[in-house]
Amino acid sequence: MNNYFVKTGVKQFFELSCSIPVIDVRSPSEYEKGHIPCALNIPLFSDEERAVVGTIYKQENRIEAVIKGFDIVGPKMATLLKEGIKKAGKNKKLLLHCWRGGNRSESMAWLFSNAGIDCTLLEGGYKAYRNFILSELSKPLKLIVLGGLTGSGKTAILNELSAMGEQVIDLEGLACHKGSAFGALGQKQQPGSEQFANLLYDKLRVLDNSKRIFVEDESHNIGSVSLPQGFFQLMKDAGVIAIMPDIRTRIPRLLNEYGVFSAEQLIESVNKISKKLGGVNTMNAINSIKNSRLEPAIEIILGYYDKAYRYGLKQRPENKVIYFDSHTDNPRVNAMGVKKIAEKKDDEITAF
Repeated sequence: MNNYFVKTGVKQFFELSCSIPVIDVRSPSEYEKGHIPCALNIPLFSDEERAVVGTIYKQENRIEAVIKGFDIVGPKMATLLKEGIKKAGKNKKLLLHCWRGGNRSESMAWLFSNAGIDCTLLEGGYKAYRNFILSELSKPLKLIVLGGLTGSGKTAILNELSAMGEQVIDLEGLACHKGSAFGALGQKQQPGSEQFANLLYDKLRVLDNSKRIFVEDESHNIGSVSLPQGFFQLMKDAGVIAIMPDIRTRIPRLLNEYGVFSAEQLIESVNKISKKLGGVNTMNAINSIKNSRLEPAIEIILGYYDKAYRYGLKQRPENKVIYFDSHTDNPRVNAMGVKKIAEKKDDEITAF
């Protein structure tokens, strides 16, 4: 402890963040790549300024780098202080971190302390936070993977399960992607894999790990986002409830979901899987889309996805998969069926 800041570990930092603003003092590009979800960015250096200071540190020495840092920060100290005062609010408290919990966060803490702001720094900085969450995302959970054929309405079922009081993590919602070649349509820009892991832990940390948690079946990548390896392994080891409605039950949902997009957008997505579809199927699917006949195109595409998904399920141990042959597209009804299966298996969840 010193006279203008204290340091704390990741767990206590999280607890304090419920009532105290978190300030990330790293450069804008560092923050953009990945940050604590609740953190606000007040960068001590811009990206260009950080590069200059870093070059001096490597090519000359630490003292010269510190002097250059003061040269850069001096003219904008008043602006930084005003930002800190604004974010601290009436309570005059801030949580601060940089990359390793060193010079940048300590310098900002000194500056803010001149306005009577109490500053708490994250011991080890953002690097310690990342190590902590990746470790936490590898710890055992009572995961139940909600699987199913394309178009079976898994996301809608997860939403219904959540409304019923079940614990749910919407991985595709966090990734801003629906997982298939068509998954980016209508979605926001995806976060990077680093920020996705941050968002995932932020959802997980408020759940009760002693109770079951539903997630949707995913491959290692959701669009351009890679699932954290430890968490993905937990999903691979978890039991799967696979919803298997017939194609006629699924087509209306897919028509409603993808019929709003232009032919050009749909064709671009078809081309992403053209090698897997084969030349004839690709040509037929594209011609159907051009002629505003989406149903035949969907049937062709489902032929590929259904075969691939059934094969993937077969790679799992038989005792880890329960097939749910639903005959309805009603998410509420299907959610009730999924919940009933989960409750029946609850006592043997580790085996399932």
